[in-house]
Amino acid sequence: MIKVNCLNPIAKVGMSLLPDTFGTTGEFSEAEAVLVRSASMHELELPDCLLAVARAGAGVNNIPLDKCADKGVVVFNTPGANANGVKELVIAGMLLASRDIRGGMQWVSDNKTDENINKSMEKAKSKFAGTEIKGKTLGVIGLGAIGVLVANAATKLGMKVVGCDPYLSVQNALNLSNEVTILKSNAEVYAVSDFITIHVPLLDDTRGMINKASISMMKDGVVILNYARDLLVNDDDMEEALASGKIRKYVTDFPNARTANMDNVIAFPHLGASTEESEDNCAVMAVNQIVDYIENGNIKNSVNYPACDMGVCNKAGRIAILHRNVPNMLSQFTGAMAAENINISDMLNKSKGNYGYTMMDVDSSVEAHTVEKLQAIEGVIKVRVIK
Repeated sequence: MIKVNCLNPIAKVGMSLLPDTFGTTGEFSEAEAVLVRSASMHELELPDCLLAVARAGAGVNNIPLDKCADKGVVVFNTPGANANGVKELVIAGMLLASRDIRGGMQWVSDNKTDENINKSMEKAKSKFAGTEIKGKTLGVIGLGAIGVLVANAATKLGMKVVGCDPYLSVQNALNLSNEVTILKSNAEVYAVSDFITIHVPLLDDTRGMINKASISMMKDGVVILNYARDLLVNDDDMEEALASGKIRKYVTDFPNARTANMDNVIAFPHLGASTEESEDNCAVMAVNQIVDYIENGNIKNSVNYPACDMGVCNKAGRIAILHRNVPNMLSQFTGAMAAENINISDMLNKSKGNYGYTMMDVDSSVEAHTVEKLQAIEGVIKVRVIK
């Protein structure tokens, strides 16, 4: 029985997909697989039995990726599963920033006891006039699953859309509307956009990317939308730009103690993926990835190990090896198998950064002493006999 620990509640539609050979446990220390949403794992001691962690969502800031990789724990996320939910909230954020909807609603609430509210509102409404988004230019920084959906939706609303993503995948490029103009740099996007929406991961080179220097490249009165991570924005520089009017509105799904108290900030409490549909999609994707990895050794959507997929094993055995990405690993693996007179019928080797993953389908069963030989090779982190 494979023991699965849920650090956060996971949608039932996902949990129902666990095979009969899987069962849940309340003890993290005995888990072979972990499902998590927002709970922080950085202070947790990873048990030796842990094989995989699946984040039901895209961001993995709450998971110690290197620590997991060093122990041979594959970390998955669910890119695209919550993309539509975030897309819809981005569109809502643009509308809230363009039209003073909040101010108008507050006026109605403040004057709800006025018996003549239907007349007095005609005089008051001029205070809440705004602008339309049709004809305005939206700049999309990051054209992943969410960015592509936002860009395509904005074209349908009559906006001009430009985007930039140096890592644009073939699949996302194919999904992108031909009405979206791809620019070569963020600076080009900044210069022409009335609205700028950010959809990039938090990395060393994206941390604080919205700062005094980048803001200076933008049009006066620009609206910034941040549904990715709050640390992508320098709070000091944002506050200064809002006070001067350089930035008209800052819309964020990641408020902090600073931004929540700034004028002209529209903030949501991390609602981007908080829809029933997104939570179901993330749960289904996370569970399927965990099951496929444990049962077949396949890795899809891992953030710390390379993607490898050999389908279901139809040979006598399958071995999966998590190892350092260093020279001479494959020759040592094949040599060890040859010494045991085990024929390798199929093999796949991939690398990602400092780590590699090798899958071997073999024509005879693999004994414990063969696994020990493989495990003893310098650079090998974990050896799994899948079948």
